[in-house]
Amino acid sequence: QVQLAESGGGLVQPGDSLTLSCAASVRPFSLYVVGWFRQAPGKEREFVAAINRSGNSVAYADSVKGRFTISRDNAKNTVYLRMNSLKPEDTAVYLCAATRRIGGPLVVASTQDYWGQGTQVTISS
Repeated sequence: QVQLAESGGGLVQPGDSLTLSCAASVRPFSLYVVGWFRQAPGKEREFVAAINRSGNSVAYADSVKGRFTISRDNAKNTVYLRMNSLKPEDTAVYLCAATRRIGGPLVVASTQDYWGQGTQVTISS
């Protein structure tokens, strides 16, 4: 059983930055494609970003492209989401998910084998 634990959320002002972390209990973590998703109150869960096993291929939702950066450190079993220029509409619970399904980063947008519990990100002045 793979356990994913998100951290790094909080309350920040518009224009600020945050870095989220997704730590995995499994080794080698490099077997998993990992993605970040978010869910705002009253809205459906949406895909945010994803990264392939080696970290050399990434994908982003149009709403965060140019502002968010996903990366991973397989030696530390951790995937990161650096979020810059945050907007109030980025407010949501952010969750990471992982899959062993074969494919590029976007494979996790359609298939998630494991989920974390999420971390709250609130953007407010």
